[in-house]
Amino acid sequence: MSVSAVAADQSVCAPLPVLGRDVTVPLVTGGEVTYAALDYAASAPALQRVWDDVAAYAPYYGSVHRGAGYLSQLSTDLFENARKTVADFLGCRADDQVVFTRSTTDSLNLLARALPADCQVFVFETEHHASLLPWQDARVTYLDAPRSPRQAVDTLERALAERTVSIEGGYGPALVCVTGASNVTGELWPVRELAAAAHAHGARIVLDAAQLAPHHPVSLRELDVDWVAFSGHKLYAPFGSGVLAGRADWLRAAEPYLAGGGASRKVTRRDDGGVDVEWHDSAARHEAGSPNVIGAYSIASACKALDEAGFDALVAREQHLIAKVRAGLAEIPEVRVLSLFGDDAPRVGVISFVVEGWNSSHFAAALSAEYGIGVRDGLFCAHPLVRTLLGSDPQTQGECGAPEAAPGEKSLNAIRVSFGAGTPDEHVERFVNAVRELVRDGAKWRYRTEDGRCVPAV
Repeated sequence: MSVSAVAADQSVCAPLPVLGRDVTVPLVTGGEVTYAALDYAASAPALQRVWDDVAAYAPYYGSVHRGAGYLSQLSTDLFENARKTVADFLGCRADDQVVFTRSTTDSLNLLARALPADCQVFVFETEHHASLLPWQDARVTYLDAPRSPRQAVDTLERALAERTVSIEGGYGPALVCVTGASNVTGELWPVRELAAAAHAHGARIVLDAAQLAPHHPVSLRELDVDWVAFSGHKLYAPFGSGVLAGRADWLRAAEPYLAGGGASRKVTRRDDGGVDVEWHDSAARHEAGSPNVIGAYSIASACKALDEAGFDALVAREQHLIAKVRAGLAEIPEVRVLSLFGDDAPRVGVISFVVEGWNSSHFAAALSAEYGIGVRDGLFCAHPLVRTLLGSDPQTQGECGAPEAAPGEKSLNAIRVSFGAGTPDEHVERFVNAVRELVRDGAKWRYRTEDGRCVPAV
């Protein structure tokens, strides 16, 4: 589809109001411009609706689960109602638990702590580090990057069929961890099919929905996954909150993720001077300490806002923006878009690419300093995947930036543009035009490396 054809499509909804949509930033070449936030995959701007809801609640802020006063009771109700809202948003089953955490990373580390003894974990090398690394204390099988959704399912089925026998004999418990949408390529993974493969071999599956939940409806029941994890700050809520939702049995059987008040139901002194602890069986078991009521409430507010906006309309708008960006980049021969599953694979608004003749850190710095466009460069906390997509040759050092490359190490990095429900057409149009100008004319400013980052030279 050509850029003009995409621009002619007026059937999509307007962007949702987000904080920062009118912020202006200075340009090194002079003047100011409205900031184009195109780094949603790292952190999406908060919805104005979420911020307004939090501001309206703030004067009534009180302790949760601790106080008898009116504000404490109100805050407790707000916190527990937020749990129900999130459960509805995720299509939780009747006996599922919703645990509030700090982030997707925190959620998956919590689940890793709750694994039964001798559990075997299967994870693709394509995962974000949040879902690639927490399983170090388990028996982990890392699976090679698949090149199609069908290959992903086949790879998992072969690995599960070849499971190693546990130390107690038999196969023992197993867990599959998989992303719903890649934080590098934006490509959608065949979650339902992977879940069916896992369950057919007696394994469970956890879905990293950090990049999926802001863009598509996520239902534990419909996808038939055992757990789902996501972060508030990618779902148009402020930083510092996340969710792990799903089956309760492993969570109830595990020692609390953190020991302390809130997780304990009863604590008594023993005659020998020690203490005996009876832990909660509910989600509170893994929510020790004073809960982040504002974080939980902001996630619930975002869930309501997305449901009310309607995912059909949000998906249609995002596909409109994806088509614009992909059509524009396709017209620039020097640009190579990174992909595992191919050009026709369905995806969310996350696109990574490299530009011939440019170090990606240099290119991203120029987009920011000269055009007021915020993107991401680097390896995106998915080092094995990006290195696979970029290949291993040549062994050259970039001329500026390359923050993940140690001295003497290969300089590998890419540029990622990402967008969502709050992105106006003008931002992606300005991005495509900026890429075209930089490739054609080069940067207007000089840049240098400072603390591993490419920055404008003073």
